[in-house]
Amino acid sequence: MSNTQRGLAELLGTFWLVFGGCGSAVLAAAFPEVGIGLAGVSLAFGLTVLTMAYTVGHVSGCHLNPAVTIGLWAGGRFSAKDIPLYIAAQVIGAALAAGLLYVVATGKADYSLAANGLAANGYGEHSPGGYALLSGLTIEVVLTAVFVIVILGSTDKRAPAGFAPIAIGLALTLIHLISIPVTNTSVNPARSTGPALIVGGWALQQLWLFWVAPIAGAVIGAIVYRTIAPEAKERPAIEGAPL
Repeated sequence: MSNTQRGLAELLGTFWLVFGGCGSAVLAAAFPEVGIGLAGVSLAFGLTVLTMAYTVGHVSGCHLNPAVTIGLWAGGRFSAKDIPLYIAAQVIGAALAAGLLYVVATGKADYSLAANGLAANGYGEHSPGGYALLSGLTIEVVLTAVFVIVILGSTDKRAPAGFAPIAIGLALTLIHLISIPVTNTSVNPARSTGPALIVGGWALQQLWLFWVAPIAGAVIGAIVYRTIAPEAKERPAIEGAPL
């Protein structure tokens, strides 16, 4: 696949992740009487990754997340030269999704960006459950590390073929079930950046955490996986790996 095709695949996939995941939180989570709630939002995020993994995994590897891209590089599965392309495409896709979601949300007469938000990530007074910075930092590092471990493990050439998207999608669902109350769940700097660009103010001020913590967690996860499940011969870093 060409760089253009791979970049567009990452843009499309990340657009779907943010529009589907954040859209479920903004448009459907608190809908009177039939709102999908935390469990529904968690499932929505998992489903976006599951569906896109089968759709564009063969094109770009379906990273949809700068932390995953860097984690795969740290795990020996991705070439460093392609990191800028992937991260740029992911952030653009997330920003486009957040902008379009805002257009849809403002079609409701009583919608207020200040009051209703756009599923932006935060800590302290902007944490859904009022969790402090240290709690947010800890949960984002730990859960991103585990997410990358699941990705590396399920896409390992020794793992059963064809099931990786299911494991990864379910892992992301579980991650959201755990951490929505703490930070609104990031584990993905692009997912955090899209809504923050629309919300501005506090969301941009706190955005640093949702780059630093997931990337740190991704590198830790890669180191852990390479320690517990070393390959007999490290596979070369290839374009678009792992899916």
